[in-house]
Amino acid sequence: MDATLVLPRIDLDTCNGCGDCVDVCRVGALVIRELKVAIVSAADCDYCTDCEAVCPVLAIACPFEVVVAG
Repeated sequence: MDATLVLPRIDLDTCNGCGDCVDVCRVGALVIRELKVAIVSAADCDYCTDCEAVCPVLAIACPFEVVVAG
């Protein structure tokens, strides 16, 4: 894994373990462990930001900008 890789940030104090982010993750990079979300496959994250968009309690923050090239 690249040391400069920036991943979604998960606020474990806010996460309610609902699993919505896991369900929407098309690459399977997220799982629920001990009633909280965890990134299990950082190398697979494709930076789609769907996990951030679907989180009902705003526990996931994607600290990067998605740029669509035309």
